[in-house]
Amino acid sequence: MEIPAIQGLQVETPLLPLEKPAALSERQQHLRIGVPSEAPNDERRVALAPSATALLVANGHEVVIESGAGAEAQFSDHAYAEAGCAVVGSADEVYGQADLVAKVFPPRPDELDLMRERQVLISALHLGGLQPDTLKRLMELRVTGIGFEFIADADGTLPIVRMMHEISGSMAVQTAARLLESSEGGRGVMLGGISGVPPATVVILGAGVIGEWAARTAIGFGAHTIVLDTDLPALRQIEHTLDRRVTTAMGNPTYVKSAVKNADVVIGAAMSMGQRSPVVVTEEMVASMRSGSVIVDLVMDQGGCIETSYPTTPDQPTFTCHGVVHHCLPNLPSSVARTGTYALSNALTPYLLEIGEAGSINDALWSNVSLRTGAYVYRRHLTKKSLAAMFGMPHRDIELLIASGI
Repeated sequence: MEIPAIQGLQVETPLLPLEKPAALSERQQHLRIGVPSEAPNDERRVALAPSATALLVANGHEVVIESGAGAEAQFSDHAYAEAGCAVVGSADEVYGQADLVAKVFPPRPDELDLMRERQVLISALHLGGLQPDTLKRLMELRVTGIGFEFIADADGTLPIVRMMHEISGSMAVQTAARLLESSEGGRGVMLGGISGVPPATVVILGAGVIGEWAARTAIGFGAHTIVLDTDLPALRQIEHTLDRRVTTAMGNPTYVKSAVKNADVVIGAAMSMGQRSPVVVTEEMVASMRSGSVIVDLVMDQGGCIETSYPTTPDQPTFTCHGVVHHCLPNLPSSVARTGTYALSNALTPYLLEIGEAGSINDALWSNVSLRTGAYVYRRHLTKKSLAAMFGMPHRDIELLIASGI
């Protein structure tokens, strides 16, 4: 089982098992990092920007990137080559040469077929669409899998997830403002209103990072902004952070039902760390909304928090249900692919450098609580209790696995 004192809290050395060998392996001079294209996932971002790859190369590592991987983010193959990367023609070559694969999306079945034994995989997991077969295949290959959703600093913050959530929160309100326009099937109202015309009402479900940045942007537009959550300290914090320019309320069913019914925009930002998102808004609540209102469900990668939501694609980002326009892209930061790539690179690169400095993935996991907390499969074992509960699979404690050398 997982040891709560080690998962996401400050860890002191005496708490670690004593079986750990004292000697560390020699520093790995040439970590080979593979970056495949995410185009088949309808994803415009790429895991590493050229500036990040240049830093990795300068630190003695190799980066192999698939040709065209950065095209949608406006990063050319030439820019990666100038940064010292090896640009190859196919994903087969990336997976065939890499010790560590850095991705935005979780691996597809065809990518799992390309993976080699004992590779390291760092990517998102997208818990809402995760299949147990993916985990089983990674374990068969003795892959060390580290998920963006689980990487946590000692104070419990999720640095990679936070970066993406800041973008998602801001983008959600921009998207909603456009979808409210008459030409998009919306109610034909402006978020901020004008003199003599009241502003639109934006209801945000969740007072976390997504909710905070959605509220910041909605307030900037001049909208009447309401944030609902069941976490009272989080509501207090968002009121303090935004200088009481936002209305807060406890997210119990009565308040949610009333707020959703009167909303012009509902932003779904309710999530549980490392678990599927709770369903906060029922189909009955959606049916009570006014025709042309807008829902933006930002946690589709965790299953969504609105009952009528289902994942959409960049080619078909919206659908209408009960007269309400739904926007349910699992990867909204992809809409600003260049900004999203820089944000991801800024958060991910320090972890890659630390893995290289540690000498091996084992030593990196042992010495870095963030990476250790982020691991969900290690060799042939599932190491996340939440995933084990989700799929009815056994799991093992990663600290004990590393210390025992299993």
